[in-house]
Amino acid sequence: MIIDFHTHVYPDKIAARTLEALLSNAQDVTAYTDGTVSGLRQSMRQAGIDCSVILPVATRKGQFDTINRFAKQINDTYDDLVSFGGIHPDDDDIPQKLRFLKDSGFRGIKIHPDYTGTFIDDERYISIISECARLGLPVITHAGVDPAFDVIHCTPQKARTVLDRVTEETGVKEPFMIFAHLGGMYVHEDVKKYLLGSNCFIDISCSFRSLMSFCDTDDKEVLEVIHRHGAEKILFATDCPWNSQQAYAEHFMKMQGLTDKEKSLILYENARRILSR
Repeated sequence: MIIDFHTHVYPDKIAARTLEALLSNAQDVTAYTDGTVSGLRQSMRQAGIDCSVILPVATRKGQFDTINRFAKQINDTYDDLVSFGGIHPDDDDIPQKLRFLKDSGFRGIKIHPDYTGTFIDDERYISIISECARLGLPVITHAGVDPAFDVIHCTPQKARTVLDRVTEETGVKEPFMIFAHLGGMYVHEDVKKYLLGSNCFIDISCSFRSLMSFCDTDDKEVLEVIHRHGAEKILFATDCPWNSQQAYAEHFMKMQGLTDKEKSLILYENARRILSR
C-alpha cells in the first residue's frame, strides 16, 4: 500500500490556467498531470498509489468557503482521495472556521507561508496551529525555499520555535505539524540542526535530485534524515503534479539502506495513523 501525503488539484474549469500561471513563476518545473482530480487519479493508477492527500492553498483572505467547498466535495466523492482544508491567516473568525473544518470531517489543514507572505512564527500562524493542535487537526506547511519566491517564510529555526511554543501553550504531545520537502527545501543543514529528532513529521516530497532538476538532495541525504529523525515520523510524498508519482514511487521502492519495516512506515503506516485520528 502507498499513500502519497502531498498532492495538488484544482477545479476542472481553472486547472489549465492555474498550472500555466504557476509554471510561469518557477523555472525548471514540469507538470506531470493536468491538475485535475481525474488527472491525479489516472496518475495514481499508473503509479500503484492507493490514496493521495490533496493540499489546497489559500492565497488570499476570503477564499475559505470556495476552497473548502471543493475540498469537501472531493472527500464526499472519492474513496482514494483525502483533501485537507485550507485557511488564510487574515481570515475572520478563524477558531470558528477551524471548528467547522473539524466538524465537517477534514483530517488536517494546509498552510503555505510564502503564498500568504506571512512568516511561520507570526502570531496569526501561532494561533492557527495552536487551535489545530487542540482540535487534533494536523497542519502541513511548505518549508524552506519556494522557487517562485525570494524570501523563506518557513525556515527550520522558525519552525522549531513554533513547535516548542505550541507544545508549551497547548500541552499536546502528539506531533501536530508536518514540514514538507524533507523539512525545508535548500536549507537542509538547518533542518539537521533544528528539526531532526523533534516532535514533528517530515515529508519527502521534492527530495530526489535525480527526479527533479531543482531539488538539492539525493538518496544519501534522504536516508540521513530518515535515520536521524526516525522512520516513524517520515511520510512518503511527491508534490504531484510537480513530480511524477510513478517515478517517485519506483525510486523510493528501489532505495537501498531502508528495512522493509521502515519502508512500510513511510509508505503508508504513518500516514494511515495520522488520517485515522
